[in-house]
Amino acid sequence: MLTPLGRLDKYAASENIFNRQMVARSLLDTLREVCDDEGDCVAVLERIGRLADDSEPTVRAELMEQVPHIALFCQENRPSIPYAFSKYLLPIVVRYLADQNNQVRKTSQAALLALLEQELIERFDVETKVCPVLIELTAPDSNDDVKTEAVAIMCKMAPMVGKDITERLILPRFCEMCCDCRMFHVRKVCAANFGDICSVVGQQATEEMLLPRFFQLCSDNVWGVRKACAECFMAVSCATCQEIRRTKLSALFINLISDPSRWVRQAAFQSLGPFISTFANPSSSGQCFREEGRSSEDVPAEERSRIADHDAEEEEQIGPEDDAPADFSTGPESALQDCAAETFGNSAGDISVPEDSSSLCTLSSESHQEAAIDENDKKPANCKSAFRPEVDTSSPDSTLLDQELFNSFHFWRTPILEIDLDKELQQDSGEPLSPEGSGDASGVPGPGSPNITMATRKELEEMIENLEPHMDDPDVKAQVEVLSAALRASSLDAHEEASSGEHRSEPQDELPDCHADQDTSVPLISAAEESMDATPHYVHGGSDVIASGGFSPDEERRSKVQDVVPQALLDQYLSMTDPSRAQTVDTEIAKHCAYSLPGVALTLGRQNWHCLRETYETLASDMQWKVRRTLAFSIHELAVILGDQLTAADLVPIFNGFLKDLDEVRIGVLKHLHDFLKLLHIDKRREYLYQLQEFLVTDNSRNWRFRAELAEQLILLLELYSPRDVYDYLRPIALNLCADKVSSVRWISYKLVSEMVKKLHTATPPTFGVDLINELVENFGRCPKWSGRQAFVFVCQTVIEDDCLPMDQFAVHLMPHLLTLANDRVPNVRVLLAKTLRQTLLEKEYFLASASCHQEAVEQTIMALQMDRDSDVKYFASIHPSSTKISEDAVSTASSTY
Repeated sequence: MLTPLGRLDKYAASENIFNRQMVARSLLDTLREVCDDEGDCVAVLERIGRLADDSEPTVRAELMEQVPHIALFCQENRPSIPYAFSKYLLPIVVRYLADQNNQVRKTSQAALLALLEQELIERFDVETKVCPVLIELTAPDSNDDVKTEAVAIMCKMAPMVGKDITERLILPRFCEMCCDCRMFHVRKVCAANFGDICSVVGQQATEEMLLPRFFQLCSDNVWGVRKACAECFMAVSCATCQEIRRTKLSALFINLISDPSRWVRQAAFQSLGPFISTFANPSSSGQCFREEGRSSEDVPAEERSRIADHDAEEEEQIGPEDDAPADFSTGPESALQDCAAETFGNSAGDISVPEDSSSLCTLSSESHQEAAIDENDKKPANCKSAFRPEVDTSSPDSTLLDQELFNSFHFWRTPILEIDLDKELQQDSGEPLSPEGSGDASGVPGPGSPNITMATRKELEEMIENLEPHMDDPDVKAQVEVLSAALRASSLDAHEEASSGEHRSEPQDELPDCHADQDTSVPLISAAEESMDATPHYVHGGSDVIASGGFSPDEERRSKVQDVVPQALLDQYLSMTDPSRAQTVDTEIAKHCAYSLPGVALTLGRQNWHCLRETYETLASDMQWKVRRTLAFSIHELAVILGDQLTAADLVPIFNGFLKDLDEVRIGVLKHLHDFLKLLHIDKRREYLYQLQEFLVTDNSRNWRFRAELAEQLILLLELYSPRDVYDYLRPIALNLCADKVSSVRWISYKLVSEMVKKLHTATPPTFGVDLINELVENFGRCPKWSGRQAFVFVCQTVIEDDCLPMDQFAVHLMPHLLTLANDRVPNVRVLLAKTLRQTLLEKEYFLASASCHQEAVEQTIMALQMDRDSDVKYFASIHPSSTKISEDAVSTASSTY
């Protein structure tokens, strides 16, 4: 018969540890008992302070677990016990952060974070009581374990306390901890939480104070610290400007990808896709949406035309007399970007490669002279007419001339720094040019001269020989392939140089404009080469390369031309599909590549989809079903990014392959079937009507969730197809699902059939709706199996609840057949009928307000059911409609019948 305080004092002074633990657990209940008396509440809080000095760690840990609940109670009853938490509880939490027992420290840390998350600690208390203790615990002479835990708490509480407190109190000590030379555990904790701190303090503090520390952590001698840096790289990148992201963080990330530790490389490759996504720019991603959510290419097309018009004006300003090399180095670059936008921005099925793609790599003054002569050539929308001189392309002389001026040897992929081609070309091009000379019709020396070819071939052969022992490395393998292509191209150039000498000595008047400005044509080539050294572009050569077998048309179509992200990052991302990466980095690396591919595609924009097309096709045919499953779950998102035309050309074939894959892959396609099909053209969409039936067949017949998802998707697909298509193709599937063995599938199918009745009945003419109703009556209402007749009642109930039919139409087409089931021999059918009539049908205004023959028939049927021999039927026929929930009763009936 003790009072709450007396009972608390008795057990708190007990020598039994269990009794003192029980006191800690019952503190909240005690407070609730005495909450009306302010003095008793204060007395309980004072006893909590004495209990906090208990020598038993389990008692202290138990007390700390109750502190967040007690603090919440104090907050709710603040008028009666003001400042209770700040005075009595918070000092205990802060003191326990340095407790000798690990369990007590862990519980106090969890309690502190919970209190901060619920905003139960005043801002003043955070600054004066919490942060000073944490800073003291992270002092150099502090205990190692306590210091590590305190750093972790500081990092986790930063997002909760805000930017101001973090910058003033936490950030300076955090920067010191990043350079802790004695404890790598501290540096690892700092690296793991680096992204959170950056996101709190903002861009300026990140770039000025945190980035230098981040660079040190990324080069730490402990691989665990570098791995933590790789894992938080995306968050750090989000807190910096685009320039630092491109110039500094990209190079830093490349170092992590090539780290000696496999675990670091593994974490870096997992973060590569998210890091690339931080380069996204809405103005260049080509992404916009119509109101209904479908993608549109109107805005990107307008944007491209605006850029094209701007470049056309620039070409008008650059006349034939302009001989400044700088003008020609900028003019072709903008023109190349414009043509790339037109070439790769079209539909994926219509991506066209110019007849002489080498003219896209470098543009001589001939293009501008022709543009000044002919007004039609000033339209950049036509890439071929804007970029290629108007010469007779059928003439072998012009073809050879183009091949000599711009061969693949000088414009193959990214130039290798070890080969000093630029120096040799400049020495050769520095010779005086004679206008009367017949050896060079264009005023540009042929780069494929025997001396240059022999020297470079020798260097290429030596490099290939040195790199061959390291072919296991994917990067080295790619470099060897590029060198081999260059070697073949140089051999072809030497052969053509010897066989076409007489064609180069043709009279100059046959090509009047090709050498109109000899002073600018030579600097143009060197300027273009310098531009390629500074900004590598993957542009293939002309037809001579294809003839030599260096590059196939498919490779030329997939040329990696993009300037959204640093090319080195994209190259590393594309290499994630290399089989050797699975052996040297991570067996799941292809799955990580597939997971982040939509984000990378959105970053690059649909105009740069050609960079990812081959990688996507490789992933779609990966041997691991988990990789294909990942793509299947995201293909609808990628379709929104790419737009209608690219989707139809590149994604539809892969989508069709997924439809025939394993169930684990097909479920990804099925879950977003409506999202994908709505992006297709109506004709393409109708082709899938024939394949929907295949979803009824699964590898495992027990996989009922597959069929349930099919029913869910069919409900959404009703809006995409005409009434005739719905009746011809979707109706058989829906009726099949209504007879499924699993009740969950049948329940969704009833909803599907009711929505189908609604769509077909509102169509003009409503003959399809009447035919569907007649089929429901024939197949289910008169089914010899009682489960079929019960399904018919369920369908009628759903039609009534969702107002799928006007009540007058329901009374004509469905109600007569429904009422005949009152004489059914199976009680479960009559029970469901009683529920439907009493709890659903009679609630409709049509049957309440009008006295008609239909209402009289319903009342007579209910009266007959009230006198049924089955007690359950009598109960549900007599009960008031609002006294039970229809869905619960229906579910219980359905579950009891199977």
